[in-house]
Amino acid sequence: MSAQVTLGEVAATLALVAIAAAVSLWRRAELERDIGLAVLRSFLQLTAVGYVIQAIFEADDLWLVAALLAGMVLFGAFTARSRARAVPRAFGPLLLALGAAAAITLGLVLALGVFEAEPRFLVPVGGMVIGNAMTAAAVALDRLADEVAASRRQIEATLALGATARQAAAGIVTRSLRSGMIPLVDSTKTTGVVFFPGTMVGMLVAGADPVDAVRLQLILLWSLLGSVALSSVIAVSLAQRRFFTPAHQLIEPAEPGAR
Repeated sequence: MSAQVTLGEVAATLALVAIAAAVSLWRRAELERDIGLAVLRSFLQLTAVGYVIQAIFEADDLWLVAALLAGMVLFGAFTARSRARAVPRAFGPLLLALGAAAAITLGLVLALGVFEAEPRFLVPVGGMVIGNAMTAAAVALDRLADEVAASRRQIEATLALGATARQAAAGIVTRSLRSGMIPLVDSTKTTGVVFFPGTMVGMLVAGADPVDAVRLQLILLWSLLGSVALSSVIAVSLAQRRFFTPAHQLIEPAEPGAR
């Protein structure tokens, strides 16, 4: 594959997008609009952010990096909220979860000397951390809402026996946390067998030493595991409180699958 990709080659891959839309239409998943919007936004956003990142690299200013990452956290929380609409006031927990996951993960890798505090490291790693944290938190909260709605009678019975809201929701919180973490755990387990990470493959294509490519990819994978765990547990722990009153009474939940 040549290093220069033409616009026509990019457009050709819309055939696969058409397959995704056709599957959604066939099975009445009602995702056609989301797929179309995702394609349009990805084109516009990647084009714009490519120039933004280039400008940040050239400026070599950590304050610009911090502003970019903060914007990503804010936008990620808004995006995840759209997938967790059945969770009351989900934006706050999501914002805290993504912000904490990004700050702690990046802070640790810098403190341990894994990466230098430079834009060329912080921007791509921070983007991967926030992106994966967003997906995990959204999946976890989506599962949390469905679990609360489906287990309403059981929760109310547990509360009636004298349990606190936290005790009544303990099993639900655990299952929701697992839902948020499992996709990345599974992809990590199958790395190199079923799943070939883009960072490692990109380095190998560019001619890097295989050992260096593998080491960098392991650092990223293991860092992402930590960020996903943090975002999921923080989001779920905070959001589960939104389903209960201060008197430990269950608030009327949305119907399972309703968004």
